[in-house]
Amino acid sequence: MENSTPLSYKGAGVDIEAGDEASSRAFMAARSTYRPEIIEKSGVVLFDARFQNYRHPMLIGGSDGVGTKLKIAFMTGRHNTVGIDLVAMCVNDLIRRGAEPLVFLPYFATGKLNTEVAEQVSEGVAEGCRRANCSIVGGETAEMPGFYAPGEYDMAGSCFGVVENDGIITGESIQPGDIILGLASSGLHSNGYSLARRAILPHYALEDTPSELNGQSLASALLEPTRIYVKSVLAVLKTGAVINGLAHITGSGFRKLYKIIPKELSARIDSESWTIPPIFKLIQAAGNVEQAEMFNTFNMGIGFAAVVPASDATAISALFAQHGEIAYQIGVIEKR
Repeated sequence: MENSTPLSYKGAGVDIEAGDEASSRAFMAARSTYRPEIIEKSGVVLFDARFQNYRHPMLIGGSDGVGTKLKIAFMTGRHNTVGIDLVAMCVNDLIRRGAEPLVFLPYFATGKLNTEVAEQVSEGVAEGCRRANCSIVGGETAEMPGFYAPGEYDMAGSCFGVVENDGIITGESIQPGDIILGLASSGLHSNGYSLARRAILPHYALEDTPSELNGQSLASALLEPTRIYVKSVLAVLKTGAVINGLAHITGSGFRKLYKIIPKELSARIDSESWTIPPIFKLIQAAGNVEQAEMFNTFNMGIGFAAVVPASDATAISALFAQHGEIAYQIGVIEKR
């Protein structure tokens, strides 16, 4: 069957020029993240991997995404913070092993590319990398017509870092009596949004300012970017502080501690030892969510945890405070 109109890639829904423009803008944002080890050669971004500050460097990597928090960005048209979330979810996972994040590679995919939206996302990714002292060295922007709903996109990222061989934190040295320090989160971070949306959106509009949020809009509370703990954790580790285990408290909440605690031990958490942010209480009340379900889904105000010897807990808490963290003594390690 003949087609009188010649087909083209653009006619099929892929705009190469828009893709080039988005990539160019992303590249300019990426340059603001370059560490001293970055070398550019004819458009190729390279990392000088001699690791002169390490005796026996070990590479470590990880990948993650932002999840359904993106739905809030789509609904509000605010896309400048989800890139920070993307970086945070990756780099916070690396530092729980004591690793220094070095390079980041983002992936952005959509049905029809909107260069302004893509630029907002790219600027967020760059801001996240600046907060983590991590360089964007590549990435991908994909336009896939018919694959995503109009106005929607998805994101993923990969991060690679380095850790001294004898400085890898595995949790194997955790002992009964160790204290669990919890570092305050900035809000929901990037987990539990399927439940959060189901609980809240039938009762509130995103532009509402519930009294529980002290004047903050619901949209702003839900889009508050994930806190990045890289600089503070690395600074504390460099002091020689004894940290037996680190955990990134994300989806499934404090169950993340069981990834690092030896099987013969358990963690006892005192849920009244820190102040739970208002957004969690609003979700619980609006959705009639049981307390156990809240703690099994959300970080509940603690985004990162450090397991330390009891004798050092107060001093290490003070070190975290010096580097901008609010650190609570939230629990103790016990025999199972």
